[in-house]
Amino acid sequence: MIQARLHKLLTVTMAGTLAGLVLAVAALPLGLVLGLGFSSLAAPYSELPEHLVTPPTAQRSELYAADGATLITSFYEENRVEVPLTEVAPVMRKALLAAEDARFYEHSGVDLRGIVRAFTANQGGPVRQGGSTLTMQYVRNVLSGDPTLSEEQRKAATEVSTARKIQEIRYALALERELGKDEILGRYLNIVYFGAGAYGIGAASRRYFSKSPADLTLAEAALLAGLVRSPHTDDPINGDADAALRQWSHVLDRMVETGAIPAAEAARARAEGLTLKTSSEPDDCAAVPEDRNDWAFFCDYFTTWWNAQPAFGASVDERHRTLRRGGFRIVSSLDPKVQRDAQDRVLTVYDLDSPHALPTAVVQPGTGRVLAMAVNRTYGVEPNPAGQQNRPNTVNQLVAGGDGIEGYQGGSTFKMFTLLAALEAGMPLNTHFDSPSRIVTRWPVSGPVSCGGQWCPGNANPEWMDGDRTMWTAFGRSVNTYFVWLTEQVGADRAVEMAERLGIVFRSDDDARRARYSARDWGPFVLGVASTTPLDLASAYATVAAEGIRCTPLPVNSVADRAGRTLDVARPDCRRVLDVDVARAATDAARCPLGDQSAFGRCDGATAATLRPRLGRPVMGKTGSSEGYGTETVVAATPQLVVAAMATNPDDPRDPAGEQAQVGVVNVVGGILGTALRDQPVRDFAPPTEQIARYGTGRGD
Repeated sequence: MIQARLHKLLTVTMAGTLAGLVLAVAALPLGLVLGLGFSSLAAPYSELPEHLVTPPTAQRSELYAADGATLITSFYEENRVEVPLTEVAPVMRKALLAAEDARFYEHSGVDLRGIVRAFTANQGGPVRQGGSTLTMQYVRNVLSGDPTLSEEQRKAATEVSTARKIQEIRYALALERELGKDEILGRYLNIVYFGAGAYGIGAASRRYFSKSPADLTLAEAALLAGLVRSPHTDDPINGDADAALRQWSHVLDRMVETGAIPAAEAARARAEGLTLKTSSEPDDCAAVPEDRNDWAFFCDYFTTWWNAQPAFGASVDERHRTLRRGGFRIVSSLDPKVQRDAQDRVLTVYDLDSPHALPTAVVQPGTGRVLAMAVNRTYGVEPNPAGQQNRPNTVNQLVAGGDGIEGYQGGSTFKMFTLLAALEAGMPLNTHFDSPSRIVTRWPVSGPVSCGGQWCPGNANPEWMDGDRTMWTAFGRSVNTYFVWLTEQVGADRAVEMAERLGIVFRSDDDARRARYSARDWGPFVLGVASTTPLDLASAYATVAAEGIRCTPLPVNSVADRAGRTLDVARPDCRRVLDVDVARAATDAARCPLGDQSAFGRCDGATAATLRPRLGRPVMGKTGSSEGYGTETVVAATPQLVVAAMATNPDDPRDPAGEQAQVGVVNVVGGILGTALRDQPVRDFAPPTEQIARYGTGRGD
């Protein structure tokens, strides 16, 4: 009994000592090891670090289109796909064991015979063989690759020291007592690095041979097994191909020596040779399928959304690392059919190299989900001609704004916010005003729109716009003087607050200052002088179409973690911001500009009269032209879908889109709605009460 125990202790002692020698460190002092005792080396499994019991390996996250099957792209730091051992070709297992640990199924985590062999082989020259078992290598890989540890902690896990080696042995012995050999082998295969950015056998077999690990041949398996020893230098794609072939031949020899395969099989493998069939996995937004480059703008918006979610970390950097290492399966809201149709239609107005762009957003009322983001630009960082910051190549967010893109003037689409503020203040849709060609206001300005120092805007088409108007006819004909007067009655600050309430973001510093400090004096706000984006406008009008329910724009349908658990973060973030009757009243007036008819038959005149007849279903929205036709904007909404598009020059706002651009924008917006809703039921808007239509809400002050 004592003899057996002493032999066991000496075995562990020699294992640690020789392993230290192989690693070119001082031999473990015998007195130290005896002092530690066997029980200290053989740590209980329950005391193992949690990341060894359940290794938190970095996993790539995959972003899919709304159909859940079309891959948009992947995000990863380590290209890795978990594969069960049963789905790995038996020959791959044999090759790995022959190369790294032929006695794997015989030892208990530490192989004294293997350490002695390595020690003997390495005498009198540089270290060529290691004494670590596959279990010990697994421990080292987990500790060095643990994404929850700091860089310093990961380096400490692989330092060349006696203390680290003792710890590695203790952990390996504990794992072997609790986990089956196949479990350890499967874990190892899923964590080890094979070079060329491929972590784990699943990624490696695809990277080098474009196949699943279940289909690997003997020759292919031998190559992969040989890469484990020096993956950073010997991979045949980016490193030393000759060294990789030498290792390949060595593995075949070892497989014969260990009895894993007959010599004849090795000979056949050599005779057949080895052919790489490499493939690379998409990574990040620049790696969407080449023929669907337009998806990258949506992908870019998704990453911005992700990086703003506190659920994924305390900082933007931490959230981004979580995406690239967390193994999430993300089903986005991008509808490939709607996106393709939107992109194709945008390109009928402007080509990819046009100085003018038509950023377009498609949003779902009631959820905020973004179905498409189209623009006539190529997503990429390739250099552009001098002076062309955003064409033909850009990674700037032209559709949603941010990262230096403040947006574009929305023109008369902003009249919606004054309309809503007036309705909310108690004014009825039937509010009459005899609209003059020009109106002198109380707001002081200078320049061409000044009359004696006061802002005095006029109607673009006096003959068609002037005269007695109501909210219905003034909105339908886009009568500037009516809405400027209405803004004076209700207060410009209320219109500004309404815009922000519905999701308009003031990205321009000047706009943000005005909104915060001088909104009462910002009369021109009603005519859309503030910068906005198609996504903001679509979201704001979607709030009205959803009867006052504001939903934050959302680029995902579902997010599941690596364990398959669905996360709440993908739920729509919606809240009521408008009274139902106020929203319905605004919708009733907003049917007029697009050729539809209000529930009270009060529409008379439209700025885009062809849209409703062409669409063939109820629709509301607004057109907008900024000063000098610098931008041309169209927003159109049904109960199921909202589309907003803005014709502009993103690089030079002094280069106007021109009045003639509006026809093309109307056709794009109407066409997208028609195609997207072709197979959906026709839904009408609920009418407002007669009270708010004729008499107001009674909440005026």
